[in-house]
Amino acid sequence: MAHLIALVQGIYFFVFGIWPLIHMNSFLKVTGPKTDLWLVKTVGILLAIIGAVLIFAYYNAEINSSIVFLAIGSALSLAVVEFVYVAKRVISPIYLADAAIELALITWWLLDILVFRHPVT
Repeated sequence: MAHLIALVQGIYFFVFGIWPLIHMNSFLKVTGPKTDLWLVKTVGILLAIIGAVLIFAYYNAEINSSIVFLAIGSALSLAVVEFVYVAKRVISPIYLADAAIELALITWWLLDILVFRHPVT
């Protein structure tokens, strides 16, 4: 099952992307209050779409360099934003848990490609 990481990251992004769309109140209870809920929904939709693309790529065995760049780039972007804005005390420290998961996903991608030698087309 080469590139299982695409499926795992896809499900993670999809589930956490749709969470604020389905139940904003529970999302806000866990992540803290927000003023721009439209932005929370926008980010959620984008994460859900990225997640869906990763899931489809896995099931269609289409893990290419563009998919890998999307997966690593989106995880890295989220981690950087979360570290910066937790440090600035703009968002809740709970986001550091997600940043750690994002870094774990990036590490898994790199191991999958470089160590386990699963080819990327």
